[in-house]
Amino acid sequence: MFARKAIRITALVLLVAFLAGSFAPADWEPPPPPKPSRIKAGEGFPPLPLPATPLRRSERKREPAKPALIGKIQYGKLVWVTTEDGRRFSYRDWRSDTTDLHHLLNFANAKLGISYRYIETPLANFSYNPAELPVLYFTGHYDFTFSDEELQRLGWYLRDGGTLIGDACCGANEFSVAFVRNVKKMFPDRPFRVISPDDPLYHCFYDVEQVTYKEEGNAPRKGKPNLRGMNIGCRLAVILSTHDMSCGWARHEHPQGKRIHIDDAIKIGTNIITYVLASYQYGKAYSLQKVYLEQDEPTREQLVFGQVIHGGDWDPDPTAVPNLLKFLAANTTIDVQFARADVDLRNIDAFKYPFIYMTGHEDFDFTDREVAALRSYFRNGGVMLANACCGRKAFDVAFRREMAEIFDGDALQKIPLDHPLFSSLYPIEKVTYSEWMQEQNPDLHTPVIEGVSVGGQLCVIYSPYDLGNGWEGISHPYSLGYTSHDALRIGANAIVYSMTH
Repeated sequence: MFARKAIRITALVLLVAFLAGSFAPADWEPPPPPKPSRIKAGEGFPPLPLPATPLRRSERKREPAKPALIGKIQYGKLVWVTTEDGRRFSYRDWRSDTTDLHHLLNFANAKLGISYRYIETPLANFSYNPAELPVLYFTGHYDFTFSDEELQRLGWYLRDGGTLIGDACCGANEFSVAFVRNVKKMFPDRPFRVISPDDPLYHCFYDVEQVTYKEEGNAPRKGKPNLRGMNIGCRLAVILSTHDMSCGWARHEHPQGKRIHIDDAIKIGTNIITYVLASYQYGKAYSLQKVYLEQDEPTREQLVFGQVIHGGDWDPDPTAVPNLLKFLAANTTIDVQFARADVDLRNIDAFKYPFIYMTGHEDFDFTDREVAALRSYFRNGGVMLANACCGRKAFDVAFRREMAEIFDGDALQKIPLDHPLFSSLYPIEKVTYSEWMQEQNPDLHTPVIEGVSVGGQLCVIYSPYDLGNGWEGISHPYSLGYTSHDALRIGANAIVYSMTH
């Protein structure tokens, strides 16, 4: 464990040092055309010192300000408080814990070997550019509502790689309900879910398997962390704690409300900072979506890639398929149509879509109608390639369960290396896995592919480790999967196998 932590800390320091250039003012690459920052000069990055005033030899130069990583948003109702001696004072809801980010960043900076600060700003003074503030932080007790314009601009901020963090101060349910309601207005079709225990958010620096909860009127209890979140692609773009962490970050406690113990809150907060820094480049790259050039053209006996719609997050890698199709067109004689069909399993046709693809991170269930349709599809010669996006356990468990339902038992078996699948186009005996995968499985160098055969031919080809991240060609810091080179070769082999068998 110590060696693993040492490797992780070393790798993290190097990674963060590299990524920090994305935030440091001297190295930023503002998007064309450059947008003027609307953060107040006293709160944001210092303007260029023009005209320059020479310093006297006796004057010391000021240390440059740390780059801002988090923006604490000034918002919310005016709250009046009456003390026991009758004095009254007021504060804005967002200022419930005035030192939360100060203490958290001081701890994280020292622990991770980084140097960042936070600022306080209203949304009206923010450009909604993640390059200026990668993280926006909301905390409070009460209901709140964003305007339609703010919702639209926050949505684009998240799509462009920004991260939104919410913390229910004192575990206030009113704040949590309002936070989720506003996020769902931005993204009505994206699930807002409890974050899975195997999510890298809980393991990217500290392994947070359990936390101590303190709830008013009850004894402290241990339990799994229960943060909620929403993904954009493979990145957690929105994170909400319904139990108070801000008091823990500020290093104080009181008996009221629902909270996470100080030590656990600081560990989770440090993990959030680690995760955001490591995922920042992925968020920027993901915002540049690719289009299917022949999406609306009629098919002329070409291969049309069909992707399964299911009850989970069925499309986490939208840029993956175009890259795989491009690879196929360049390296095989298959006549590829640069298009993707979103396949409804209730009406699937093996003759129209002889090859389909399925992926996701989360749990899902097939309906009885979908189970019956897939049975018919496989009997008629259809082939499915599936993989657990990012190597997530929730999808893996669900896929195995649903395949057992379709084939009346545990039909998935590991495919041996001498199977034609591994030689249908490229000879594949050894592969290279992602860095996160190598850290957890340093001795694994062969492909792990499972399948189901009907009549001696594979009809299901399944990888419990990720292929789609590799097809994308985007850096996924927390993917348990194959590198781009081998992911493309395995994907191409699967398609060539399905077309020739």
